[in-house]
Amino acid sequence: MADRPAASIDSGDTLPGFLFALAAYLLWGFLPIYMKALAHIPPTEIIPHRIIWSVPIAGVVLIATRRTADLMRALATPRMIGMAALAAALVSVNWGIYVWAIGAGHALDAALGYYINPLFSIFLGAVLLGERLSRAQWAAIALAALAVTILTVKAGQLPLVALALTLTWGCYAFLKRRLPIGPNQGFMLEVLLLSPPALAYMIWLAVTGEGHFLAGSSFDTAMLLGCGLVTAVPLILYANGAKGLTLSTIAIMQYIAPTMIFLTAVFVFGEAFDSTRALAFALIWTALVIYSGAMLLRRPGKERPGRES
Repeated sequence: MADRPAASIDSGDTLPGFLFALAAYLLWGFLPIYMKALAHIPPTEIIPHRIIWSVPIAGVVLIATRRTADLMRALATPRMIGMAALAAALVSVNWGIYVWAIGAGHALDAALGYYINPLFSIFLGAVLLGERLSRAQWAAIALAALAVTILTVKAGQLPLVALALTLTWGCYAFLKRRLPIGPNQGFMLEVLLLSPPALAYMIWLAVTGEGHFLAGSSFDTAMLLGCGLVTAVPLILYANGAKGLTLSTIAIMQYIAPTMIFLTAVFVFGEAFDSTRALAFALIWTALVIYSGAMLLRRPGKERPGRES
């Protein structure tokens, strides 16, 4: 991507960056429909396919962008492999919870988890990095905590799906920011580390006759193959889009996917949206307005996402 694009969306935001990020968030927003079509297949079988079929796609991207040397250096660095392995474990757990949630009728909980995630990320920054939060940020976090409390009291238990997605993705994103490698190379490193156990499990499923790939319908086989596309393509689009956008723009755009998941859950999947959930989501949306407004008022014009080296 050129450093000086022909058109811009806002100060510091490029048109290609905006379009790449928009495409990524729209694809993530439509992902529940894809995963719902695979609801009859166990998540433990779907996740290995998401991993294995992402490898060739990520590999083509690295070859096309001439970043294979970065990957080779990473593979020769034990500390980087350790960090990437932890990130890979977190993202695979996140994928598993997400796939199960969509298939089991908990898409609303998934949407809630991804709405809470940016607030959890700034909380992590305060706790782990000592970042100072504004009053508006603390107010947003308090509203999110109140929403979780209301859901907990009503249901008699914590909203485990939403919290698990928030925790795993928030910690994964935190690790990714500290991993000294570009996002495309980092994703390739993660799926490479996950590939041996994923491939072993796929072979075991085939040997025991419990797998759906090449053994079930042609639809199942095609959809499992497509898991690589729906996993890798949005992540790669996002990684390239983020290089051309300010952090505040990304902060606003990240609500596109959970909003689409929310609308799909209610109007396509027909999940129940009672008064308690309505109150909890209203609190979360208010928190996000406060959080986003505070960020836009600061509008750090020179603050930009890190570029790949």
